[in-house]
Amino acid sequence: MSFSNQNFAKQPNSLFELEFPQSVGLYNTYEDAQKAVDYLADNKFEVQNLAIVGTGLKSVERVLGRRSWGTVIAGGVQSGITTGLLVGIVMMLFARPSSILALLVVALGIGILLGIGFQALGYAMSRGRRDFTSISHTVAAQYEVLCEHKLAAKAREMLQQMPGARAAYFQ
Repeated sequence: MSFSNQNFAKQPNSLFELEFPQSVGLYNTYEDAQKAVDYLADNKFEVQNLAIVGTGLKSVERVLGRRSWGTVIAGGVQSGITTGLLVGIVMMLFARPSSILALLVVALGIGILLGIGFQALGYAMSRGRRDFTSISHTVAAQYEVLCEHKLAAKAREMLQQMPGARAAYFQ
């Protein structure tokens, strides 16, 4: 079997890449971009030639609370309980213990001790440089719908017919 390089040269390198993409719409929310693609799909457009791309990315970190030895130990107990229960259940399935209650109590105890130990070690090693808990999320300022170059004009034309498209143009 011989393969020609011409067949592979035209294909994108990844599932997330388009060949010569062009912008067909810019939206303030992901939901609006999704509605545009859904509208195109409902109108029999070849949506496999589209991509929704978030632009103007920023990282948002929401501070949840102060971290202290009390919160660290409480977090260790929580993680230790789940770890202990998981280990206890696995041991019950494979070891067939004589006392299920004793096995669960021992597994929970060991899990809690390990959970507190690891949480305390991590907190002590931070030396007060991060005395708060938080969650992070990446958000986009805008969402752009991109299309393969050969169908971009058709997509733009169809999106102009979308209900509310003319009003959005003047906002």
